[in-house]
Amino acid sequence: MSKQANGAAHELGWRKIAGSTPRETGRALGAAGRDAVHKHLPSSEYFQLITGEAHAEAVARMAEQTRLRFPKIWEEIEGLAEGLELSLEQTFAWNCRGDLLARTPDGCTTILSAGQSDGPMIAHNEDGLPFFRGSSFIGEFAPEGAPAFRAFCYPGSIPGHTMAFNAAGLVQAVNNIRLTGTEPDVPRMVLGRAVLSAAGLDEAVAILRANANSGGFHFGLACAGDPRLLSVEFGRGEVSVVALSGVNAHANHALHHEIGLKHQIITQSSGDRQIRADALVAEGLDALSILRDTGGAGLPIRRDAEDDPDDENTLGTGIFHIKADGVHWSIYDQSTGPAAYSGVDQRG
Repeated sequence: MSKQANGAAHELGWRKIAGSTPRETGRALGAAGRDAVHKHLPSSEYFQLITGEAHAEAVARMAEQTRLRFPKIWEEIEGLAEGLELSLEQTFAWNCRGDLLARTPDGCTTILSAGQSDGPMIAHNEDGLPFFRGSSFIGEFAPEGAPAFRAFCYPGSIPGHTMAFNAAGLVQAVNNIRLTGTEPDVPRMVLGRAVLSAAGLDEAVAILRANANSGGFHFGLACAGDPRLLSVEFGRGEVSVVALSGVNAHANHALHHEIGLKHQIITQSSGDRQIRADALVAEGLDALSILRDTGGAGLPIRRDAEDDPDDENTLGTGIFHIKADGVHWSIYDQSTGPAAYSGVDQRG
């Protein structure tokens, strides 16, 4: 896997997360985000609510199921807690936040293009808590017995719920779906982490189908050497998979998940971004221009406002061309200018 850093200094960092075991990997990941977590999370109302007694029963249920179904990921979370110097209960609960609360600060916009002659393209805005600007990073992982991968990482969180790509050529871009009435068995972020171990699309979808009772997520999925581009919406026991054609936009609410269409929260930002992105797709704009757009009548696609109503800002943008030989990628950390990092990863 090759990488080129473009320019001298970047707002979005790049870290190699070392570890020969899941626990060691988690510990290294925790240490990388420890300072930012202790600076910001204890005073965050989201963190206080999620780690409070009201959710203890649901957290305990999901912890038990994670230990049973995904023991290596559980060990990674144990190490994460050690590296963060937080309790395991707090760390795990924070990684269940979208399963516990329908309204959490996880937005994002994805452009999915199946119309490329040399393979599909996935482009993604990673929108998250503004106080993590400058402390988020691209993590480089080499887990034992699974493909190496790279993922956008937030301090305090396991990878697999943002944008990522692995050595098998699998690309994943993730959007929040704010499902209501969920009583989850497995955290959606654990499922996202599990998908990063998949060697192809069918294996990735099978992981989700076997563990669908979670909070809501949308995955844009593609894999080098496979012509398909999948839009996968899942949660509350249902997995909806659509093979896309043409160019499509996805803000963070369900578009084809039957339960989600009836039981979800669509914030003003999410609705406005979907309308604006659909319009710009229809005009034929390129994906990067769409994801950097701040126009339109409603709230913008590119999010930099201090008073964003969903408490989110755009912290990174990824463009992934999934070709027969591997993934050609660029990651941006600014609203203008060239990519901070770029490279070509040959399929392993």
